[in-house]
Amino acid sequence: MTSVATLQPDPAPIKACTISRDVQNFELLIDDMENALGESWGDLSFDDALVFMAQPEAAALEFVAIAVDAEDEADIARIAEIVRAAKASGIKVVLIAHHLSPIVLHQLLRLGADDFVPYPLPEGALDEAIERLRAPAPAPVVMQQPQIPEEATATPAFKAKGDREGVVLPVHGLAGGTGASTFAVNLAWELATISKTDAPRVCLLDLDFQYGSAATYLDLPRKEIVFEVLSETATIDSDSFLQAMLTFNDRLHVFTAPADMLPLDILGPEDIGRIIDMAAANFDYVIIDMPKTIVAWTEAVLTRAHVYFALLELDLRSAQNILRLIRALKAEALPHEKLRYVLNRAPKFTDLSGKSRVKRMAESLDIAIEVQLPDGSSQVTQANDHGLPLAETSAKNPLRKEIQKLAKSLHDLNRGVETGKA
Repeated sequence: MTSVATLQPDPAPIKACTISRDVQNFELLIDDMENALGESWGDLSFDDALVFMAQPEAAALEFVAIAVDAEDEADIARIAEIVRAAKASGIKVVLIAHHLSPIVLHQLLRLGADDFVPYPLPEGALDEAIERLRAPAPAPVVMQQPQIPEEATATPAFKAKGDREGVVLPVHGLAGGTGASTFAVNLAWELATISKTDAPRVCLLDLDFQYGSAATYLDLPRKEIVFEVLSETATIDSDSFLQAMLTFNDRLHVFTAPADMLPLDILGPEDIGRIIDMAAANFDYVIIDMPKTIVAWTEAVLTRAHVYFALLELDLRSAQNILRLIRALKAEALPHEKLRYVLNRAPKFTDLSGKSRVKRMAESLDIAIEVQLPDGSSQVTQANDHGLPLAETSAKNPLRKEIQKLAKSLHDLNRGVETGKA
């Protein structure tokens, strides 16, 4: 006769665990774990997690979901220890973060967390994260490391003296694809090479921490020290700041975007202000490639800017974004008059209809479009892909010539102001 015990189903093997201070604070996570895994998951506290990681049973786990919120930031050392223990046991880690500061989140991701999902959980986000964890790792691709010229990766040779009062020139694209980064890189290079005998000292700051492409457009590596500088702006000095820079062809000094994608609000206005002030104290011109998003520290850049270049195109999205930007700046009583509007891919001289559209656009927005840049065609993309300014690959390109003229007018104006001060 079959015993009753043999009729009891075996308990489902545990495939995953949530780890949190109190899982009841993450009710949506409970629902999503049940939907994804049924009864094949468990829950651990921070204290229990470290003990469990040392047990043989832990090896059977596919992943752990570590749920943390703002209250857990004081306990970040213990959470980091849990991440390390999981990785040491070959267990994948998903971070579920609720109101966690960007710096703490970045630290945990750098420790080896495999994925990140914000809380409250978007629809299907946990399922997608689990699919990514279960997907087989792609086969490693062996690629030959490109040979980067030594002069392109050298750090600045001069010593920081803080004896300059640099002109701060941010560049901000008012819509995607307006060519702001291309404009910033080429303007910086034209200023840096404006004179063979008495060229000004120029630096380019790439403050787009997520999609910054200045390093790509100049074929420069992204150094880990950049993140260290951004994390410790209150303690670094000008020498440390310069060490984080790279030089391109011994002329242009570049502070690249970090190697990893970072939240734009990882720095506050005070942090950005210190970086710009250090740059202005050691360079004659500071070109800043800005993210398209308006963030808390945009004000810090705008107030320090001598001229704030806003790039647009002849389309409705640019017009709408200009209206939004001006409205936002006026609402906060910020100096919107510093904006200088630059129309990229402007109509040709013979395109009378296009010229008329430009005029109507400026009148309807009540702005002055002071600079019109011609379409540089495919030569621009080719130059960017080769990691060289237009002056080095297509010196006669109409876009390059226009940026060169703008750089010369800026430099002449600045020299006239300096002469007047003297």
